[in-house]
Amino acid sequence: MLVGYMRVSSESDRQTTDLQRDALLAAGVDSRNLFEDHASGARDDRLGLTQIMEFVQPGDVLIVWKLDRLGRSLVHLLSIVTSLKDKQVAFRSLTEGMDTTTPSGELLFHVFGALAQYERALTQERVMAGLEAARRRGRIGGRPLSITGEKLDAIISALQSGMSKAAVCRNFGVKRTTLIETLNRVGLPEQK
Repeated sequence: MLVGYMRVSSESDRQTTDLQRDALLAAGVDSRNLFEDHASGARDDRLGLTQIMEFVQPGDVLIVWKLDRLGRSLVHLLSIVTSLKDKQVAFRSLTEGMDTTTPSGELLFHVFGALAQYERALTQERVMAGLEAARRRGRIGGRPLSITGEKLDAIISALQSGMSKAAVCRNFGVKRTTLIETLNRVGLPEQK
């Protein structure tokens, strides 16, 4: 069965799914099998997308007018298409000519997957290089410490004088995970 998905970015009257609807109907999708959203592609809570993912069955083909109507980014798009593949549902994009029911479409999907993986690796590499550059300048990246100043000094003194972590957490009003993370980040060895 052919199933269609349409999306426009807002609820305004200026944006309609008419163009997408016409293209999907011309591609053979039954009007009863059309799902749509009026929401930004960046949103994860799109009702139409959720409904279509529950509706499709093995052997179905999900069709969109254009790739950007389905996913907010290449990584997100690949995640959705991989979920479809796991459900044995094929995917087709009319504008880009991607069709995972064909060998060339399957190849294109794998190329997109490799590009997304490459993009993630480059991003991670840039983040690590930035953190290293900051460390060389004496700055430490990441979230600021939750426990600082006199409170941190008092907690360290209490631990060194034999107070248990549980007692420190109760007396100073801090969560155990916050305490452990702070101690690790300031370079204190794990206290028993």
